Amino acid sequence: MEKQKLVILGGGESGVGSALLGKAKGYSVFLSDRGSLKDSYKRALEEASIDFEEGTHTKTRVLEADIVVKSPGIPDTVPLVVELVQAGIPVISEIEFAARYTKARLIGITGSNGKTTTTLLTYHLLKEAGLNVGLAGNIGDSFAKQVIDDQFDYYVLELSSFQLDGMFGTHLHTAILLNITPDHLDRYAYTFSNYVNSKFRILQNMTPNDHFIYFDDSEVIKDGLTSRSVDVKKLPVSLLNRVATGGYLVNETLVASIDGTSPLTIDVNLLPLKGKHNIVNMLAASLAALTVGVKPDAIEQGLMSFKNAAHRLEPVAVINGVQFINDSKATNVDSVYYALESMTAPTIWIAGGQDKGNDYGQLDEPVRQKVKALICLGKDNQKLISYYTGKIPAITETQDVSDLVQKALTWAVPGDVVLLSPACASFDLFRNYEDRGDQFKEAVKKAAKASAGK
Repeated sequence: MEKQKLVILGGGESGVGSALLGKAKGYSVFLSDRGSLKDSYKRALEEASIDFEEGTHTKTRVLEADIVVKSPGIPDTVPLVVELVQAGIPVISEIEFAARYTKARLIGITGSNGKTTTTLLTYHLLKEAGLNVGLAGNIGDSFAKQVIDDQFDYYVLELSSFQLDGMFGTHLHTAILLNITPDHLDRYAYTFSNYVNSKFRILQNMTPNDHFIYFDDSEVIKDGLTSRSVDVKKLPVSLLNRVATGGYLVNETLVASIDGTSPLTIDVNLLPLKGKHNIVNMLAASLAALTVGVKPDAIEQGLMSFKNAAHRLEPVAVINGVQFINDSKATNVDSVYYALESMTAPTIWIAGGQDKGNDYGQLDEPVRQKVKALICLGKDNQKLISYYTGKIPAITETQDVSDLVQKALTWAVPGDVVLLSPACASFDLFRNYEDRGDQFKEAVKKAAKASAGK
């Protein structure tokens, strides 16, 4: 019997992982990437005797596929993908492919903002409680590669809308939907409802015994639930109302329960994550842990010991009483809103980069309350400067990270915060948001060393 032909489009972490899984499961595998592959990925493919190409897509070979696993970075509108779909060839995501080969229970997490923090926190809670758990999806090692050995009882998966778009039969046992705000609309015909529909794909294939955790204060999510028939165990999270089952905040206390009894209760002031958005993230992660049997006292210990990911409200250093915080991952306005909302001191805000059609009006209230100065870091800062002239007392711009830190120190007084939370993509001056954050941290630490040596 002839082997089924598996074609992988895109040779990044998910693509190479899918190729290795396909090989292990007996497919004839061909990987194609229009860009160039990392040396480490090429070595992995060569060691597994997997055929690949880079710098082009050989259309005739791609169209011979029985099944295609597509990188989430490749839009569905690319002509080659359109041709595959028209030819009736299934085009799926790595998550969909890998899920077919695991016996583990799956926890899936999506949202326009907060999904990385919530995914890492959920994984941390399960791991600290002693569960045999893997971390994958839009973070960490390839899900497909981990499934080759399939040694975990649980996987916590961060799921972007692009990954959800390529999922059809995947069954999540616990799903979290944190929020839906306009993002990536260029991939959804600039139609918000298309993006909303993409996020709600997280519910497909769920059963009445599965758990759906969602932010109940979001009108978009509530409207989406009203218009859909969803037969699952619903666990709402609210900052405004008490809920019988789910999670809520009352009198500075987090309360979470999946059955209305034996709730987790913990003083929010004792926890390392700050800001209302992180209360939602902590409640959602705690509920997810409860759905797989983690006890409240173990969850409490896990919450207390958690450290957030790099570039997400990451404390860098204190110089002359001024705290520097790296939030380079905040590449949209909604993320910046959450960051500013969590500030408890006068803030010098660093923003700018590649604007994605931002509406800065959403930030008017937190900027008025928190921001004393704005430093624009980008090649073209005119939109930011025009909008905030007259709204923020002091504004300047730079394209140099070291200069930025010195400007901030000139304006700051002890007790102030300097917050890098750009609201924009990084590609005008940096390779990516990590590069931007790393350069900022390096410049801050250099300044701190110089200050200490005075």
